[in-house]
Amino acid sequence: MDWNKKHIISIKDFSRDEIDYVLKKSALMEEKLKSGETSSLMKGKILANLFFEPSTRTRMSFEASMKLLGGQVIGFDNASMSSEVKGETIVDTIRVVSAYSNVIVLRHSVEGSARLASEYSEKPIINGGDGANQHPTQTLLDLYTIQKEFNTIDNLRICIVGDLKYGRTVHSLTNGLENYDVKLRLISPMELRMPRRIIKGLREKGIEVEETTKLNLRDCDVIYVTRIQRERFPDPQEYERVKDAYVLDLKTINNIEDDAIIMHPLPRVTEIKPEIDNTKHARYFEQARNGIPVRMALLCLVCNVKF
Repeated sequence: MDWNKKHIISIKDFSRDEIDYVLKKSALMEEKLKSGETSSLMKGKILANLFFEPSTRTRMSFEASMKLLGGQVIGFDNASMSSEVKGETIVDTIRVVSAYSNVIVLRHSVEGSARLASEYSEKPIINGGDGANQHPTQTLLDLYTIQKEFNTIDNLRICIVGDLKYGRTVHSLTNGLENYDVKLRLISPMELRMPRRIIKGLREKGIEVEETTKLNLRDCDVIYVTRIQRERFPDPQEYERVKDAYVLDLKTINNIEDDAIIMHPLPRVTEIKPEIDNTKHARYFEQARNGIPVRMALLCLVCNVKF
């Protein structure tokens, strides 16, 4: 498969073979990282981080990944620091920045912005999140975390809890899981149900999907929790009604499977109590750390750097 200058826009653009390949290369990168064999792989190459929306993990993990590979990083982490405030279009920004860099990570509030950018960029575009649409690198590190834990993704029972309407991480994740033999339980308030087009796509792929408003975490291997995202709500009163709909604490997880893991793309607010952090089920901080080898692998792949 040809990864050179491949844009990473949506997990739906990936076949199962391509996803599995990324996971395999991520595992190899993690081993090389431990042995210190990565420090010159991207020497002389430049990553442009264009973050028109706030970010901690995605922006910093891409920056750390590029530096661990021996490359350099330019860019901004606030739209007010870009020429967008002067009226420059994203198309013009991309045309200019692609001349300054070897690869671009873009986060923007507008759905479809990464796809648009890819049509005008001379260099590979990696979608760091476009509105409530997609977050493909988050999905890849999520799948990597699950596979590391269970040595497989097939035949797992996965429960997804929280904001399923506006949450781009869960939109991407469910799209990625279409490629595997899994069972899904989707837990959300009625107002925040998973979009019907995603449910339709899952069922067309033969995925068993259960939707409920009850916080039933029994019989699940993976419990994937998301925050209720204040910034995505057009109506603040709607947010206030549902912001604390589901909260995981020691009592809530008392009856979950012994080997179940709890994941979260972070940041969390009130949906997972800190008392869960030291339980054997918590994997969300490890999940965040897994973003490094996965994003290192992707940067090398799209820049045609062998490892």
